[in-house]
Amino acid sequence: MKKTFFSAVLICLVLIISGCGTNKANPENQDQPASEEQKQDLWAKVQDEGKLLIGTEGTYPPFTFHDDKGNLTGFDVEISKEVAKRLGVKPEFLETQWDAMFAGLDSKRFDMIANQVGIRPDRQEKYDFSDPYISSAAVLITHESNDSVSSFEDIKGLKAAQSMTSNYADLAKSYGAEIVGVDGFNQAIELINSKRADVTLNDNLSFLDFKKHKPDAPVKIADESEDASQSGLMFRKGSDTLVDEVNKALTEMIEDGTYLKISEKWFGEDVLK
Repeated sequence: MKKTFFSAVLICLVLIISGCGTNKANPENQDQPASEEQKQDLWAKVQDEGKLLIGTEGTYPPFTFHDDKGNLTGFDVEISKEVAKRLGVKPEFLETQWDAMFAGLDSKRFDMIANQVGIRPDRQEKYDFSDPYISSAAVLITHESNDSVSSFEDIKGLKAAQSMTSNYADLAKSYGAEIVGVDGFNQAIELINSKRADVTLNDNLSFLDFKKHKPDAPVKIADESEDASQSGLMFRKGSDTLVDEVNKALTEMIEDGTYLKISEKWFGEDVLK
């Protein structure tokens, strides 16, 4: 009786041990990174779906905003539409606030971002960029009655209205400004006009476009950076095949004059360099 009992226990132990060994050896039960072959090629995905998912603000004129009829338009929007056309797919714009845009790309909500994203080393470590498609210089904007600010160095301790994760927020911080978070350029100007912020740092093209539409707005440029920054369309790391196709489209647009036509429509000049 005892032998039978112990034999049964021994058999159970062997089965349990064998089962554990099988689980350890089975790759389906382990969290292993996908091989390169298992990763889906983004360009192939875009082709299969027939659409390019594009993240953008929709509140940042003249790059991405809504016109009087409520239609999404702007320089970046037109560039993206033309790129998608040359790729043979439909552009699908997904609007989100700037401070949530990178997270949207990370979570694969978008295939790319078109929102005048500055190309800089810290971003290049995590993301892929297209070739530059626009250059602009940073300007310091303040109320026209503010005579105490005439250079970037003067903003130390002042309130700067900025999108929290933008290049310009970082630049304002480097000069010692206190950052007041905003959703976009227009809100920054509103805070300056209502004296809830002292300054905002942004690009010269946005300011020129704003003044073109609102010439009586009581704001002015107090200083301008000598160094121009370049922006590109932004992608998740590993999007090489899609980036290559987008770069081909951009090159074709520049060579056949389409880029210049779009640039002159929005800025009256070539803003590539």
